[in-house]
Amino acid sequence: MNNTREIAKNIVKLQKQVVMQALALYEPKVEHIINNNVTDISEIERALDALLDVAFDEQILFLYKKLCRYYFTLDQQTTNFYIQSYREMWDS
Repeated sequence: MNNTREIAKNIVKLQKQVVMQALALYEPKVEHIINNNVTDISEIERALDALLDVAFDEQILFLYKKLCRYYFTLDQQTTNFYIQSYREMWDS
């Protein structure tokens, strides 16, 4: 039982580290994409894919939604795919 608690604590600790790394990397990237009106679909989708992996976190989800709102102006159909992907992966 004690070992299980330790494993759970380590998992939570690792999740927090991953979120902090993702925020450090993708917050400036999302801001760059939006502020510079980037239209490179592959750049936007790479960011969305990476954010989706850790969108269990509220701060990451905020960035994900922000980028989805921007991407919606460029490609509504693919943005809907990303919205649905989030729902399937993280909405329970």
